[in-house]
Amino acid sequence: MSSAGRITIAGAPEGFDAMVLGRLAGAEGTGVIFVARDDVHMARMGDALAFFSPGLECLEFPAWDCLPYDRVPPKAEIAARRIDTLTRLLEPGKRVVLTTVSAVLQRVPPRQAFEGAVLHVRAGARLERVALVEFLDSGGYDNVGTVMEAGEYAVRGGIVDVFPPGLARPLRLDFFGDELEAIRAFDPATQRTTGSGQSMAVKPVSEVPFNDAAISRFRTGYRALFGSPAAGDALYEAVSAGRRALGMEHWLPLFHDRLETVLDYAADAAVILDHQTEEAVDARLELIGEYYRARTREAERGSSGPPYNPVPTDRLYLDRTQWDGLLRARPTGQLSPFAAAVDAGFDAGGRPGRDFADVRAQPGVNVFEAVRSHVEDLGLDGGRVLIAAASKGSRDRLASVLAEHGLASLRQVEAWDGAMEPGVVAMAAVGLERGFVTPDLAVITELDIIGLRLGRPRRARVRA
Repeated sequence: MSSAGRITIAGAPEGFDAMVLGRLAGAEGTGVIFVARDDVHMARMGDALAFFSPGLECLEFPAWDCLPYDRVPPKAEIAARRIDTLTRLLEPGKRVVLTTVSAVLQRVPPRQAFEGAVLHVRAGARLERVALVEFLDSGGYDNVGTVMEAGEYAVRGGIVDVFPPGLARPLRLDFFGDELEAIRAFDPATQRTTGSGQSMAVKPVSEVPFNDAAISRFRTGYRALFGSPAAGDALYEAVSAGRRALGMEHWLPLFHDRLETVLDYAADAAVILDHQTEEAVDARLELIGEYYRARTREAERGSSGPPYNPVPTDRLYLDRTQWDGLLRARPTGQLSPFAAAVDAGFDAGGRPGRDFADVRAQPGVNVFEAVRSHVEDLGLDGGRVLIAAASKGSRDRLASVLAEHGLASLRQVEAWDGAMEPGVVAMAAVGLERGFVTPDLAVITELDIIGLRLGRPRRARVRA
């Protein structure tokens, strides 16, 4: 995938698409951006990638968890994850970025907005608490009594608790005067320290800059778009007074000179599109247009509530022409679970796996004995077999049931070893919905076997 343009990567059913993506990421020297059709498929890809390619550095860039032109902001945890990824992409390195159609269609702050916006602190170094608090306020952190979530901070005498994006736990900064004596991680549930460190990076948690220049840009841009603000315009009044307003993120373009896309942060990376991405793009663009038109009609009619003047869609979102243009400008692969047509695209060699629904529907036939027979046949043919369950608990229960039906020699693995010898049957906890087959590997999932999960699926991991 060294040249610009789109190719179809056929023979990549769900599950195997993660193996394909891992191989592409290893081959591409400039990194890969995977665009999932929604949050669910982004999480599944992240889970599968962590299993099949555990050595890859993966970053997640989720979409805002609110509707277009909403009155509420994205959750602080979502905003923190987004900014953590954007700031990491400013650093050199080859990575896999997992994102979604909704996230990639929305414009983001320009790269210059985050250059120099990370505060590096070190235990034993001089750091004025007042300067730290000012940085946290300007970066969008919420001043709270007790820190529980990403994007919050609390001050208690000589101690400042802060939960920066990208970390699994918040940090407790212990000051002696203007010297930072110690940095300790703590459990937000118990507030007890769990470890210590020597340094940390404090990043913004809001995509909206909130300094004098940004406020001035907002005021000028708001009046240029909507005229003189009406009485009771809570957004304009709050920002003009230097106060953050609820939902101000939806006017993001007015706080910056210009916006970019997440693709601009990884300008040389290849793009891999999930199956049915184009349908998801059409649906998202239609939804954006519907909400914009609804807000415009509301503004024209007048409302008993606070005024809502929506920024034009092209200021905050890409349109279809811009989306297509971005993909034409870089190497792009379109994943497909179907076999490639003759002389069309590239076939990765994967096919949907065995589904035992037909066996379950037959009275008097034991599905676990059918699985044993199928697995034995695969092993005798020299293939490698992986049985995947959603969690370690369901993996252990499924292994026990299979052992009772004659399939006892199962190797439990935490990550996929591509060098595993032929004939081996492995079991793992990895959230694959359906199995697949390749010329040298067959994957069977608990859903394939019993039609439901024996345990709850694991939550999508947040990579720190």
